[in-house]
Amino acid sequence: MDRATFACSTAFYRDYNSSSQGAFSLPGGHVDFIEKVDSFTYSDFFRDYLIPNHPCIFSAKFTEDWSSRRNWVTWDGKPNFDHLLQKFGEAVVPVANCDVKEYNSNPKQQLPFKEYVKYWKEYIRNDYRSSRGCLYLKDWHLSRAFPEQDVYTTPVYFSSDWLNEYWDAIAVDDYRFVYMGPKGSWTPFHADVFRSYSWSANICGRKKWLLYPAGQEEYLKDRHGNLPFDVTAPSLQDRSVYPRYNQSQPPVEIVQEAGEIVFIPSGWHHQVYNLEDTISINHNWVNGCNVAIMWCFLQDELAAVQREINQWKDPMDDWHLQCQLIMKSCTGIDYKEFYNFLKVIAENRISVLENGLDDEASAKNTPKAAISTLGMLHAVFDLKRTVKVLTSLNANEDFKKLDLTSLSPPPEALLHHLKAAIDTALL
Repeated sequence: MDRATFACSTAFYRDYNSSSQGAFSLPGGHVDFIEKVDSFTYSDFFRDYLIPNHPCIFSAKFTEDWSSRRNWVTWDGKPNFDHLLQKFGEAVVPVANCDVKEYNSNPKQQLPFKEYVKYWKEYIRNDYRSSRGCLYLKDWHLSRAFPEQDVYTTPVYFSSDWLNEYWDAIAVDDYRFVYMGPKGSWTPFHADVFRSYSWSANICGRKKWLLYPAGQEEYLKDRHGNLPFDVTAPSLQDRSVYPRYNQSQPPVEIVQEAGEIVFIPSGWHHQVYNLEDTISINHNWVNGCNVAIMWCFLQDELAAVQREINQWKDPMDDWHLQCQLIMKSCTGIDYKEFYNFLKVIAENRISVLENGLDDEASAKNTPKAAISTLGMLHAVFDLKRTVKVLTSLNANEDFKKLDLTSLSPPPEALLHHLKAAIDTALL
C-alpha cells in the first residue's frame, strides 16, 4: 500500500458507517473490465473497488499462467475429464441437486469424484438430461484436500485475506472452493458467508451473474421477510406476496468468460448460472475494508436468534450462552471466536511491524510474508480497522455478558497493544 492509498483509506473510514454500504451503486449498472496485468496495481484495486465496494471483472490474462488453465481444460475449452480423474478420481466431493429445493437451498450428497464425472459425461451425451437431475459439484475444498497440487496462484489483489489467514492458523477449515458443473447448473439467490467478498475465476466455461448491490435485497423479501430462492421466478411479480419488489433495481448482469475473474463486493446478493460446462475456483475473504460489515452481520444474526427464543429468556439461566451456541451453529462463528479471529489478525501484523521477517519466513508462503509484501502502511491500516471493530465488540452488551476469562490476552489488553503498535509504527 502506498502513502496516497493509505491517506485515502484513512480519510474514507474515519467517518465510515458500515450500515451505509447499500448506498454504493453503479451508474447504469456498468462493471469495469480490467484488461492488462502490468498496468493495474494493488493500490488501484484497493482504491477503486475495495473501498467503494464495487464489482469488476479481470481479463483472462490474469489467470493465463495457472496450471489449471492448461491441464484441466482440453484444446477446445472443455473440462479435461481424463486429467481430472487421474489427479482426483478417488476424492469424495460435495454435490448439489439443482433441480430440488430443500430449506431454500439445494440438497447435497457426498459422491466419489469419479462417479460424478461419469454422471457428467452421461448428462452431456443425453443432451443435458438425467433422471438424477442436474448435479453440481459445489464448495469442494480442493486446496485443503490436495495441498501439493499447485493449480492456481491467488492474485495479489485478493491477498489480504483474513478469513483464510485465521482458519489456516487454527487448522479447522478454509474458504477456498472449486466448483464444477454442467451447462444449466446454477446457484440460488444468496449473499456470501459473513457478508464476505468473493472472487471467482472461470477455468473453463461461461457463467451468468445477477448481482444486487447491498441493501437491494430488502426489496426482494416476501411479506414474511424471507428472501426468494430464485430471483427470476414469476412469483416475485405478485405484490400480495412480495410487496416491495417493484421498488427494487434491475440486477447488474455479468457474463463471465473462460479465464476471467469476477470480484463480488461485500454483502452483494447474487444468483449464478453456468451457461456451458464450467469449472471455477472461488475464495471468500474478509479484510480491513469489510470487517465492519462482517461485525454488523454477526450482530444482526445474534439479534435474529434472540428474537426466535425470546420466550425462554427468563426461565433459562444461560440464555445468552445458548443464543451464542445457536448463532455459531447457523453462521459458523460466535462472538468469542470473532474476538479470537481479530486477535490472530492483529498479532500477525504487530509481529511484522515490531520484529520484521527473518530470511526463512520471508521465503515461505506464510501470512506474515504476505503482510510484509503488502507493506507497513497496509499493516497499520489493518490494525486501525481492527481497533475500530474491537472497540465496538468490547462495548457490546451481549459480548460483556459472556465469560471472557478464557480469552487471552484480555480484550482491553489487546486493544491497548494494538494502539501502541500503531503509534510506534507511525512515528
